[in-house]
Amino acid sequence: MTIAHSLSLAAAIALLSACASPSKSVAVQQQTQCPLNLQVGQQMILSLPSNPTSGYRWAVREDASSILKSLGPEVYSASQSDLVGGDGHSTWRFQAIGSGEAQLLLTYAQPWDASTEPAETFDCRIQVR
Repeated sequence: MTIAHSLSLAAAIALLSACASPSKSVAVQQQTQCPLNLQVGQQMILSLPSNPTSGYRWAVREDASSILKSLGPEVYSASQSDLVGGDGHSTWRFQAIGSGEAQLLLTYAQPWDASTEPAETFDCRIQVR
């Protein structure tokens, strides 16, 4: 077997093993992506439309902490940096830490108005293997 052939075979094996293993992170942007299946160690990046200047905020109601670990606070980024009061996205990062099933529930509402139903709800059943 030549060195070039050995290198080609090694590259092919590495490519196949990369395809067989799960992605290190899963991006979630819509309720339609749920239910969600993750593997222990995998990260979930949740990004939802948001506009805090309207007074509405996302609040985590059920954090699936038995299977997910938060990797930091919510991070807001504006869609257009030069537009004051414009829409953007709120992003959370989680890591799957244990096997099981749990609910991740967030609501989008004005925190001071508890009598009004949330404008939006993100409700996702997550299973970690």
